[in-house]
Amino acid sequence: MKQDEQHIREHVKQKTVTLPDGTTLPCIGQGTWHMGEKQADRKQEVHALQFGIDLGMTVLDTAEMYGDGEAERVAGEAIKGRRDEVFLVSKVYPHHAGREHLQAACENSLKRLETDTIDLYLLHWRGSVPLAETIEEMEKLKAAGKIKRWGVSNFDTADMNELISKKDGHYCMTNQVLYHLGSRGIEYDLLPWQKQQNMPVMAYCPLAQGGALRQQLLTNPTINEIADCYEASPLQVALAWTVVSNHVISIPKASNQRHVKENARAASISLTKEECLQLDQAFPPPTRKMPLDIV
Repeated sequence: MKQDEQHIREHVKQKTVTLPDGTTLPCIGQGTWHMGEKQADRKQEVHALQFGIDLGMTVLDTAEMYGDGEAERVAGEAIKGRRDEVFLVSKVYPHHAGREHLQAACENSLKRLETDTIDLYLLHWRGSVPLAETIEEMEKLKAAGKIKRWGVSNFDTADMNELISKKDGHYCMTNQVLYHLGSRGIEYDLLPWQKQQNMPVMAYCPLAQGGALRQQLLTNPTINEIADCYEASPLQVALAWTVVSNHVISIPKASNQRHVKENARAASISLTKEECLQLDQAFPPPTRKMPLDIV
């Protein structure tokens, strides 16, 4: 490994988040949404994930929904021979989250990932299956060793309160939601609630999904001014901001090694309190309850 890459890896490993069960993870991981959709891109995607693991971004997030399971296959290929280095996260469809389908859905994900166990298995979003039933089935998967932990995704504060009121609901390890500088609604109540529960947030699309919001991050004068101070890119500053609290795991997706390296280097940016206040002025935090952003 090159010296600069070793330096990046050290920074990634140093900036961590702790799950409720005491497991410590790097704040910046890797997403796989839209991977596996084009056969011509698969080799590059596998290499990108492997390079990210080399740089210490060992949290890999995928889902049975992504590419109809093809993203799981890409992730499975990337972790061959190095499964023990990786904290593997996958997600189950809401309509598979009951006693009729959850066990089979998990088995199918395990086959695509070519592994015996998933480190963290999430309910992708809330559907019609009662939460108590999903929790019961998740606990069965844990007891069988098919998964080590479970959590949820796209749950708002009321959903989380309901979840932990159920039997064994307190075993939920995380809630994965949309979060970036241009979408800060969770800071009003959901993020404080999760901090109170010592339950980290997983942030998907931490650099916005694209379009106008991504352009806003790229061109904002405040972000660019701060980026110049760190000899970094605007997106690196935006990514560093998401993990400044040490209570968020960001999972940006990068399909090539150059972008992977850019994401990893964000871990070396430690924003000051003054810089965070400047970003608050440019991207004001919420002053009222906001609907949960979902993409």
